[in-house]
Amino acid sequence: MLLHSPSLSTRPMAMLFVSSLIHSTLASLPLVDFSRMGQVALTGAFAGLNPFDNSTPSSFDPSTTSLLSRTTQGTLANLGNTNSGGSISSGCALGDVFYIAGSFSSIGNVSANYVASYSPSLGTFSPVGSNGPNGPVTALYCDVPNNNLWVGGHFSSPGSSVAIWNTKSNSWSAPPFKGLSGENAQVFSITSNTSSSSLFFAGSFITSFPGNTTSVNNTNNPNVPYSPGASPFSSSLVPIPLQNAEIEAAPSSTNPEYSDIQTILCPTGSDGPGNTWLAQDGSSALITILTFSSISAYGIRLGNTFIDGYGTTGFSVTSIPDNTVQTLSYLDVSTGQNNTCTDVCPLSTDSSVLYQDFLFSSPVTLTGVQITLSEWTGAAPGLHMIQLLSSGAFVSAISDGNTQSCFAPNPSNATSTGTWTTKDASTDIPATLQTVLVSTVAVGTPAAQAPTFTWMPYVSASGQYDISMIIPGCTDFQDCGLRTSVKVTVFPGGGTQPYVSTVSQQNQEDTAVLLYSGPVVPSSSTFELTVTMALADSPVGSGQDGEYELVAGNLELTLTSANLTSSSGSTSSGTNSSGGTGVLHGFGFFEWPLNSPTTFDATGTVPASSETFLDGVGVKLYNAFGGSVSGSMQVSAVIEHSSGVLFLGGNFDSSAGFSNIVAFKDGSLVALTSNGLNGAVSSLALSGDDLYIGGSFSDTQVPSMQGKLRGIAVYHIDSGSWALSVLASTDLSPVSHFPIINFKSLVISPKHSLQETSLLVQSLSSWLVIFKAWRSMALRDSSYSFNSTVILMHLRCRPVNRRREHHTRGPVSWFSHHMKAALFPRQQTSSLALPPSPPAPAPAVLAGVFWSNVSSSKEVAIIGGNFTFVSASGTVSQAVAIYDPSSYTINALLGSQVYGVVRALLVDSEQRLYVGGEFNLSSANGFAIYDLGTQEWVTSTQPLQAASGTPIVRSISNSAYKPNAVIIAGSFNQVGTVTCQAICLLDTQLNQWSVLGGGIQGDISSVSYAGSNEEFLVAGGAITLPNGTTTSVAQYSFSNATWTAVGNPTDIPGPVTALEVNDGNSSSIFAAGRTTDGSSPFMVFWDGISWSYIGTTLQGSSNISQLLMVPLQNTHSPNGVVESDRMLMVSGSLLDNSFGSASSVLFDGETFIPYISSLSAQGTMGFVSALFYSIANFSFTQQHFLATGIVILISIAIAAGVVFFLALVGIVWTLLSRRDDGVAKYDSSDEDKDSIQHRPSSLLEHINAATRTTILGTGAFSVSTEKEEMAREGGSAEPDPFGPDGSNYLRAETPSDAVVGTMAAAEEYSRPAHARYAFDGTEEGELPLTVGLEVEVLDDRDCCNMDRWWYVRNPHTGQEGVVPAAYLY
Repeated sequence: MLLHSPSLSTRPMAMLFVSSLIHSTLASLPLVDFSRMGQVALTGAFAGLNPFDNSTPSSFDPSTTSLLSRTTQGTLANLGNTNSGGSISSGCALGDVFYIAGSFSSIGNVSANYVASYSPSLGTFSPVGSNGPNGPVTALYCDVPNNNLWVGGHFSSPGSSVAIWNTKSNSWSAPPFKGLSGENAQVFSITSNTSSSSLFFAGSFITSFPGNTTSVNNTNNPNVPYSPGASPFSSSLVPIPLQNAEIEAAPSSTNPEYSDIQTILCPTGSDGPGNTWLAQDGSSALITILTFSSISAYGIRLGNTFIDGYGTTGFSVTSIPDNTVQTLSYLDVSTGQNNTCTDVCPLSTDSSVLYQDFLFSSPVTLTGVQITLSEWTGAAPGLHMIQLLSSGAFVSAISDGNTQSCFAPNPSNATSTGTWTTKDASTDIPATLQTVLVSTVAVGTPAAQAPTFTWMPYVSASGQYDISMIIPGCTDFQDCGLRTSVKVTVFPGGGTQPYVSTVSQQNQEDTAVLLYSGPVVPSSSTFELTVTMALADSPVGSGQDGEYELVAGNLELTLTSANLTSSSGSTSSGTNSSGGTGVLHGFGFFEWPLNSPTTFDATGTVPASSETFLDGVGVKLYNAFGGSVSGSMQVSAVIEHSSGVLFLGGNFDSSAGFSNIVAFKDGSLVALTSNGLNGAVSSLALSGDDLYIGGSFSDTQVPSMQGKLRGIAVYHIDSGSWALSVLASTDLSPVSHFPIINFKSLVISPKHSLQETSLLVQSLSSWLVIFKAWRSMALRDSSYSFNSTVILMHLRCRPVNRRREHHTRGPVSWFSHHMKAALFPRQQTSSLALPPSPPAPAPAVLAGVFWSNVSSSKEVAIIGGNFTFVSASGTVSQAVAIYDPSSYTINALLGSQVYGVVRALLVDSEQRLYVGGEFNLSSANGFAIYDLGTQEWVTSTQPLQAASGTPIVRSISNSAYKPNAVIIAGSFNQVGTVTCQAICLLDTQLNQWSVLGGGIQGDISSVSYAGSNEEFLVAGGAITLPNGTTTSVAQYSFSNATWTAVGNPTDIPGPVTALEVNDGNSSSIFAAGRTTDGSSPFMVFWDGISWSYIGTTLQGSSNISQLLMVPLQNTHSPNGVVESDRMLMVSGSLLDNSFGSASSVLFDGETFIPYISSLSAQGTMGFVSALFYSIANFSFTQQHFLATGIVILISIAIAAGVVFFLALVGIVWTLLSRRDDGVAKYDSSDEDKDSIQHRPSSLLEHINAATRTTILGTGAFSVSTEKEEMAREGGSAEPDPFGPDGSNYLRAETPSDAVVGTMAAAEEYSRPAHARYAFDGTEEGELPLTVGLEVEVLDDRDCCNMDRWWYVRNPHTGQEGVVPAAYLY
């Protein structure tokens, strides 16, 4: 399908790569001027494209490591090398400085030990301070908000394995936790969590924690994103689900993207549209939440908005129904102190604070709250998050009451045995209803046979909890006689024995009965807290009508403390101590909150108050390894998923069932599917729910991927499955560095190798996540979009208003290197038949056309082929699609589906799309018409018929000579009732089909046109003419309706599959095909007299799908086959002994130049089927362009005749005068009025002054005083018909006959140049320059004066004008 490539470089330093391989760069390719062709696209079947580079070979020193930079043009430039034997391990950017670290003593010929900096603006390396790390550095992290460079590796100073460089103080220091230790301790990775509030250190070090308690100072809940505005206690409180609550917020913003209060209950994205609520500008706001049921709440969680111009600074909370303004306690993030507030509580405006938790003094029973936003900054208050916090956890007997809470992976749940029914009762709170489940049991029934009910509350974090059963009063339910007692069993987990109690349900009023008080283990994939209720062994009461009633309502868990004895200690294995005063050890992982104010020594025992919840990861790893963590065992990479799950990769193996990669979820280590990977993991990257893994492995630990992972793998987190995709089918060297860039591509180093026939590609590579394709990072790919089947080149188009000129070519006799007929056997005309089409397995795009959508004024691409896709509307479609490059969307045509393969497309001036191929569509087959205006298929299209088999249309075209006709060609013998074999003409006005001339027989594969008005049709294939002649190339004359063979048919060795007429010249035709026996490809050239062979070195398996003449920006050596301003582009699947394999090559009349290679999704050679473009009548001729003002002058001179000589004299005089002005700028205040009249302000003004002289008869440079004064005052006078305006700088062609005799200069092509100095270019007709700016010199014929001026173009903006030639180099 047709896709668009995202920009991978959003700022100058967005990409820097490290390479230690030998890399050869080849000389520039021919400069094809695609801009003249408008919008250009390549179609075919490929997963990646690689333009050949034929520059002068250069190599890197393999004994050093090179730092490479990707330029805006897409090339890789070597910035500098390390000392011999040196290596670079990591890099990151702070501001406009890039930091590099590794094991080196110098880089770029600058002495620097282990850490260096590089300034792109200066292009220089520098050492980073003194007293830096005294050993190799393997990890860097750039903490932009704090201007700190964090360094990790194997060193002892300034800190143990960790150090900090502060860019403000320009000094090194140890980290606040002193460092990390252990035998051969080393840090391999420093990354941040998803909120960038904590750093994760991974490596081969040991940590130690107190064995009696594990205190959590950040969050006691791995599923809740960290915020410094929360405490371990508050983050353990499960938010109350508000999906069924009534929520109103007023007054809301008038902007619909910020007016929905529901979006901030559980925001799914960052602060912004669709995830933020704003009040009406200039107004306070009231948010009311009504639950219509009695709930126990402990506080409220608010996240401020940081959208520019909005934010809440003060608020209050009123509980419902008691209408009490609650006193709230909170953590002041600026001081770290606990404070309280009532009437107006402050909300932090620090953007690093995701949210703040405000707690009531104790749990409050309520049915709702009102939040008043009374103070704000900017235009109005707003919020990004609002949540009502429970007393700890909760579960309802009613399934509707167990909706999923924010940040919870699963909701609470309940199960039962026996029959339970709902019962409702009104409460004394208005509009509040109480619903319970009840079950009756016959009096005397043994407890083991009675119904049971089990609650399974979701518990977010470990802690001390009071578990209470809410028993509804029997008075409201009017069932006091049925009530009895029940037995309740609590399983809190963590090795704690079940707690059993007997509870009476005969209470008349609602009662909360405490069932258990003590430690509770959080919910996980392997454990859930359960509370089971059954009939008591000795039930109380006599029942009613011989029955007891059991009542199931709600359970409430009230958190009393977030600190508890570590479950790690009680459940761990190995050498870790448990309980008492022992020490717990951790391995390979350590978390540091960036905003932590504390300092301690992590090389010893980390204080309990400073241990975080995630520090338990290291403890779990240490236990899983049985305390044996020596040797090469290490954690190399760690990354956090948005769900809170942590993934750790490295070189390790555990008897617990995981190898080299493991997940930490819900407080436990969880093996990935198939137990991980069979080799070391070195790098991790996330894109959505896809985890990309790089390293040295070939399969999962329990083999499941047929050994095809090969150093890189994808793990789908949501489904828990490994991916076998294009990544898995690519042979990769061990991947050592694997960052993700803009969530669009992944960069892999040092290299990967793709073996494709005889072509070996070695380079840095990137995997385009969106498009599932590889990209070589050494390519000039800034204008290419890599995708599965089509490459778009978005280039500025330059309209050409006149048609191409056609020239007759005389005989060509120079073919010294071309073999004549003996090379291929002459075709046997009696057996001529088209070879079968090359296979085009899906997905393959075989045809395309650009169409300007009249309704939207957009130019879109319509593509056809053998593919299926999911359109923007979600519909699965196939064979033909519309791609919008501006929105990157692909859509299907409305109406019936095309079933089969599309091979040809055409859009005419009436917005009709003609589709040809090998397909079925309702009543049509092989050919159909779609009305793009009405978006429906034209049902009056007559079906094609073939003598046998399925009809095939391979070409759809039209001729300027027949403006209301469309010509289809292929393999068919009838259209409707009209017999027209292989080719047929449709009159689009009369909707009638007709045969061309006397008709032909056979099959046609390709059609082109010749003549100045396309009055000749040239067809290639296997053709029998009306006179019985069998030929591979035939010409049809529209004027006399006759068919003739082009040249001697026997000079062409087989049927033709591709054809190109060079710029309409019937004496310059190229044809390609396969020999009659099908063994070899061939290419031939018609020079107007005879056919000659070219391209004879192509191997037998080559297939040519298209021949197309393309214009050049430069020129090649002239010859008698291809003009110097163009080349023949040959596309398909090409193999040649001289260049290996290619998908497109350029032919200059003498030599094949490999241009583009492609790879399939399986890593084999792909193919390019065609190049299509938007400007059909582009010009090949390279011409100089002058400003429109000059063209106007010359045109007037030609028309006037009598003043022609005066005009030319005026132009020459003004050009000489402009030279005399020199390049120096002058202060206009130093000029007198006369100087203004005698010294025009620009070259264009000189020309315009000359025009006034010749046409209006005024003085050559006289300017009216009135105009002069109005110009000074910024006013406007009567429009000057010859004055400079925007249109004066449109490029226009200088008529070749505008200058006569020896004054006509020779044509030259544009050439690149760069600005040596800056030039303000403020005068009319001048072009501003900045130092180093690349420009195109369009006219440099002003060459004989020191103060010469050249006419140039800025290729980045398209602007043109004159500049001082001395300013360019």
